[in-house]
Amino acid sequence: MPVVANSIKFGTDGWRGIIGDEFTFERLALVAPVAAKVLYDTYFSTVGSRTIIVGYDRRFMAEDFARAVADTVTSVGFDVLLSETYAPTPAYSWAAKELNALGALVITASHNPGKYLGLKVKGYFGGSVPPEVTKEIEDQLLVGVPLAATPGKQEKFDPWPSYTQALERKVDIAKLREAIASGKLTLFADVMHGAAASGLARLLGNQVKEINSDRDPLFGGGAPEPLPKYLSKLFEVIKTHRETDKSGLTVGLVFDGDCDRIAAVDGEANFLSSQVLIPILIDHLTLRRGFTGEIVKTVSGSDLMPLVAALHNLSVFETAVGYKYIADRMLAAEVLLGGEESGGIGYGSHIPERDALLSALYVLEAIVESGLDLGEYYRHLQKQTGFTSAYDRIDLPLASMEVRSRLLQQLQTQPLTEIAGKAVIDCQTIDGYKYRLADKSWLMIRFSGTEPVLRLYCEASTIEQVHQTLAWAKQWAE
Repeated sequence: MPVVANSIKFGTDGWRGIIGDEFTFERLALVAPVAAKVLYDTYFSTVGSRTIIVGYDRRFMAEDFARAVADTVTSVGFDVLLSETYAPTPAYSWAAKELNALGALVITASHNPGKYLGLKVKGYFGGSVPPEVTKEIEDQLLVGVPLAATPGKQEKFDPWPSYTQALERKVDIAKLREAIASGKLTLFADVMHGAAASGLARLLGNQVKEINSDRDPLFGGGAPEPLPKYLSKLFEVIKTHRETDKSGLTVGLVFDGDCDRIAAVDGEANFLSSQVLIPILIDHLTLRRGFTGEIVKTVSGSDLMPLVAALHNLSVFETAVGYKYIADRMLAAEVLLGGEESGGIGYGSHIPERDALLSALYVLEAIVESGLDLGEYYRHLQKQTGFTSAYDRIDLPLASMEVRSRLLQQLQTQPLTEIAGKAVIDCQTIDGYKYRLADKSWLMIRFSGTEPVLRLYCEASTIEQVHQTLAWAKQWAE
């Protein structure tokens, strides 16, 4: 048992592993009761509840692993509300807060390829637990939790109704429904075979055009991550639509496997990451909804975010990569929006959790109320701020942990002074190494928190400069 326990580590959001290898029923039966106990030890004095929410997404055997979690958690004396269906991870976070539970244990591997599964731990407040809580779970795995003399109760529940009702109250839902019903707005939703399936239709009606809505644990041979390389079908569908119908606005919204990340495709079939969506959302929510508060961004976020925030006299707070750091800040300050470049965006008026369906509604509201295509809206903000940029990211698989250690040591002992022919003028080490260059571009080198991968991020004035810098970084790493 000690060997098994020592090999279970939580990353930036949860514990993940390959199904049947690292992620097994045996290991889950070890982790789940300990996670429940740590939630109890940490939050019972605040909540006064012994209930744990257990949920799951649409991955291979996810409902079976969720039942195993529910059984082991009740066996050590906790009451469990087990989801009767798949749902977005933020729906379970919402349920934890709404139903006064200690927290939620969610079976999901988010955006990872189909061979992965995992466990996310959410707190009573409706967001990811902080790093010290997951560290406590790791530490207590060696001790375990004894069976209770009296097992807890186990009940089923449907997480969708309360969650969708909460989202409907955040926007002018009637205006959005009318825009779609009247043909002013054509909405495509690529749910990537994941837990977002049926979500927008529940909120906006059956005229939402959903694609990749079937359950496919292999995710079409790719991964349920909102990146251009996985979106060929959506690009094709939007191009075809615009050839036959040029009236009204057209948008495609993309959701990752557990529906906490979002991206978009505009009416011209251009991909828009959250580097683009977050500035649009900041502008829309302040200008039309009158929201105020701090903007929280991760260190990998676009420089356009603070510039748009400055237009509205909003302060900006920067964190390491990982939504749990944003959630910590959302619990400590008055926050309008917290977002990360990988697609996770959350709101101070909701729960301290990234929520792709709520982001989708706000994006649609921005389009409908401005009358602008998303691409037009983005160009308008670039003009307002006088800042034009391009962005891209490369995920580079590493051959071994030895390679990782060598690269890390090199960054620590041989500081980079020049990158792709440009002088380094500053280096931030909040998370990884973010180098600001003489031409005002930046390159960030960071190791993934959940996979054996090196992530390379770059923002520069043109996409050609971005690709040139990333090619240099890739060559350096290899």
